[in-house]
Amino acid sequence: MEAEFADSLISPLTAEDRERFTRIERFPYDPAYRVLARFSPAERPKMFKMRTSTSREPLYRPYGTLTFSLQGKDHTLTVYQNVELLEKDGYADYLFLPFTDATNGEETYGGGRYLDLRSPLGPEVELELNNAYNPYCAYNARYSCPVPPKENHLAVGVRAGVLKYHD
Repeated sequence: MEAEFADSLISPLTAEDRERFTRIERFPYDPAYRVLARFSPAERPKMFKMRTSTSREPLYRPYGTLTFSLQGKDHTLTVYQNVELLEKDGYADYLFLPFTDATNGEETYGGGRYLDLRSPLGPEVELELNNAYNPYCAYNARYSCPVPPKENHLAVGVRAGVLKYHD
């Protein structure tokens, strides 16, 4: 990831930020954020326009839910499929898990973070929250990033994955 951010041809960073860039800051790895989730496929999923950080409204559909225990409480997050990506070679199995949590705006990017998954999902899914990453709009306002739907808010702090880049 660091090489991608340092490369002027593909980096989401502004030229000014790229000059100072050394690495992406992360929480220390914590095995407590590697959880086993129960997957429930969506019944009759309906496409919807997901809000973004701009006026763009890409079509998504719910793929299913993941239910897991974290910090002594049960949580459920919805996994989505980007409808346009279903038609692109190499992306038909791409699943998207955007979420917000109690660290947003303080320790992590205020707009939430993402996880990537691949279909098909079995009845149990290992959810590695240590891999949570920021959308590109956390680094540069020229990007249009999906905003995690309200149902994907975790009331607990997920002190795992990528930290806030800057204010």
